[in-house]
Amino acid sequence: MNDYLGSIFEKYIHAKKIFKNKEVLRHSYTPKELPHRKKQVEDLAHILVPVLRGETPSNVFVYGKTGTGKTVTIKFVTEELKKISQKYNVPVEVIYINCEIVDTQYRVLANIVNHFKAESGVEIPLVGWPTDEVYAKLKEVIDARERFVIIVLDEIDKLVKKSGDDILYSLTRINTELSRAKVSIIGISNDLKFKEYLDARVLSSLSEEEIVFPPYDANQLRDILMQRAGDAFNEGVLDDAVVPLCAALAAREHGDARRALDLLRVAGEIAEREGADKVTERHVWLAQEKIEQDTMEEVIKTLPLHSKVLLYAVVLLDENGDLPANTGDVYSVYKMICDYIDLDPLTQRRVSDLINELDMLGIINAKVVSKGRYGRTKEIRLNVVPQKVKKLFSGEDQLRPLLAVDLSRQRRLI
Repeated sequence: MNDYLGSIFEKYIHAKKIFKNKEVLRHSYTPKELPHRKKQVEDLAHILVPVLRGETPSNVFVYGKTGTGKTVTIKFVTEELKKISQKYNVPVEVIYINCEIVDTQYRVLANIVNHFKAESGVEIPLVGWPTDEVYAKLKEVIDARERFVIIVLDEIDKLVKKSGDDILYSLTRINTELSRAKVSIIGISNDLKFKEYLDARVLSSLSEEEIVFPPYDANQLRDILMQRAGDAFNEGVLDDAVVPLCAALAAREHGDARRALDLLRVAGEIAEREGADKVTERHVWLAQEKIEQDTMEEVIKTLPLHSKVLLYAVVLLDENGDLPANTGDVYSVYKMICDYIDLDPLTQRRVSDLINELDMLGIINAKVVSKGRYGRTKEIRLNVVPQKVKKLFSGEDQLRPLLAVDLSRQRRLI
């Protein structure tokens, strides 16, 4: 058996190596240059340069759609600021927090305090302290000496939608409570309507400066990919059509550079797994298929409970040959499932809203059709493979009982 396993690994070790440095294609990688983001780099540098003169910079609100270079630009500029601050003997600390992961007021404050753990000897546990005590400790550790602290709150909209904007109110006014240190906030949002969720008092402080990141077009995405490809792949392994195709496909996705990089990386991984000598257009199309599948699975996994139950109602209707179905039919099955798993059902109006949300996510298709003198109705179809939904739900304790629901049998019992 060991010889057999050894031979498997030997086969992959000696296969043609496609990548020189795959990490260059990761979202977390910060390149030495940022094509087509010169204006945003200069705008951000102009806002932060007061630090080097010992002055407090404005807070900044950065927004744009996913994959428009917001995070990588801010990391690039703040890293450059830290380097040059040493020349001017100005202490600068940059704290980066991803609010999709660190999504409560307590955890944001704790992360900031724990950034200074080596210096202060203070570490806040993930839970357990009163929030006002954590905030008091945060002020204490930041103000231990003269310095500038730049706090980057990435995906700030996720934090505000879940926990409210009290944290922003505190952080944007913290300088009035500090005597030695100065704090600046950089908020990053993918939601262009994010500011609508903010209280006016927070909005006036956070949005002192705004920088907008427009989507990339296909030519710009091609330039970005060409820059990364030179460092990521071994010479001669990329077919000439690969980068333009990745750029064109990602440009259709609202100019998403992350999508373009993912396509290029996954295409290379597929080629390497096949033992191919080159990455070709075929590998890009296979990568597109895989990414779409993985993305849809992630979307389904993160749906709220009632949306998952509603989706399962559509799955059962599909398996029973009852699609397309109207909203009333779907609601009846949804309600039946809720009874089966002892869950209080939502109103039909609320479920109609959830149907629209699933439609916008591309999980189902809810098309309004005219029935002549009988008015208009929605025809609902499923856009995902039923077995994939069942497989995803089988891994969740709360949803596993759904798999035992037999629609035909339940209808006979009613």
